[in-house]
Amino acid sequence: MKLGERLAVEAAGTAWLVFVGCASSALNGSAPAQGWIVFEMAAAFGLAQAVAAYACGRASSAHFNPAVTIGYAIAGRFPTRDVAPYIAAQTLGALAGAALLAIVASGRPGFAFTVSDFGSNGYGEHSPGEYALGAVLTVELTMTFAFVLIHLFVSGSQQRRRAAPAALGACLTAVSLIAIPVSNGGMNPARSTGCALFVGDWALDQLWLFWAAPMLGGIVAGMVHRRATRRRARIAPGLGGQSGGA
Repeated sequence: MKLGERLAVEAAGTAWLVFVGCASSALNGSAPAQGWIVFEMAAAFGLAQAVAAYACGRASSAHFNPAVTIGYAIAGRFPTRDVAPYIAAQTLGALAGAALLAIVASGRPGFAFTVSDFGSNGYGEHSPGEYALGAVLTVELTMTFAFVLIHLFVSGSQQRRRAAPAALGACLTAVSLIAIPVSNGGMNPARSTGCALFVGDWALDQLWLFWAAPMLGGIVAGMVHRRATRRRARIAPGLGGQSGGA
């Protein structure tokens, strides 16, 4: 598939992920830190990821997240020349998804573009649980690392790729359950940007963290995966030789 077509798929998939994932917060008047809303939002993100990965996986590898794209590039599984176009397409897609959600959500009386209403990410007083910057940075980095590493491993073979959409959906749900009370569940710079551009003000001021932490998590995941696969490749011939000698 040509690059332009893959970029269109990435943009559409990211728009879907942002719209569905953030809708449980934006279309609900309750605070997302409350238990049931946390589960609802996490499940929405997980299901959106699973559906999009199933529908688009063969076309674009179903990244839908700049941290995933950079992780694949660091792991040597994605051409570096396509990284910037992919990230641009994902960010534009997230903006489109947030715009569509804003149109729908603004039809509710009393709606406001706040952390409670629009799924935007923040720390300090803008964190759902009022978590400090250090805690939010730690959660965003580690949860993104886990998701990107799983993404790399489940796409490593044809057999694993068959179960990848379900595995990725479950993984995103799990990490979101942890991250939502802390940061409102970013782990995706494009998703954070789409919401922040509509909320403005503090959301834009704090947006740097929701690029820096997830991207660092993706880079570390790519490095770990690359090292693990190289180690496995070195060990495999040795094991084969020992087996043959026996």
